[in-house]
Amino acid sequence: MQAPLCLHRGTIRPEWIDYNGHMNVAYYVLIFDLGTDALLDYLGMDAAYRARTGYSTYVLESHITYERELKEGDPYRVTAQLLDADAKRLHYFETLYREPDDTPAATTEIMLMHMDMATVRSIPMPDPVAETVASLMQAHAGMPRPSQAGRVIGIGAGKPS
Repeated sequence: MQAPLCLHRGTIRPEWIDYNGHMNVAYYVLIFDLGTDALLDYLGMDAAYRARTGYSTYVLESHITYERELKEGDPYRVTAQLLDADAKRLHYFETLYREPDDTPAATTEIMLMHMDMATVRSIPMPDPVAETVASLMQAHAGMPRPSQAGRVIGIGAGKPS
């Protein structure tokens, strides 16, 4: 498997459209969150896992780039590529595509922390999850790093104006 996972698809809803006639930025975050939920389900950290273990994940950081407009009724898909992982964290990249023309509409780079909800502290992922993560990491290791990953926001050369 040398390709990003495609785990979520949908259609842009009328209530997501803003006064500019395209999808409001808040709903890009929602769609990426739905993609994250699908990725966590794939890795074995689904609702049953959370109920059984009392473990979940928190987003530590995220960065979104907006590439193209999405309009009401546009079908879309979200792909996920695991960039890195350790015992407690997942660093991954999602791309939101407008279908059927396969146009990239937005990207997000996310860092998640695995948490024990009883103590609200980070905790290593249990072995079955860690093994699935390691397998996906190996499968994605040969993929090129997305050009938007690791980007920094700034104006000019980063000098104060």
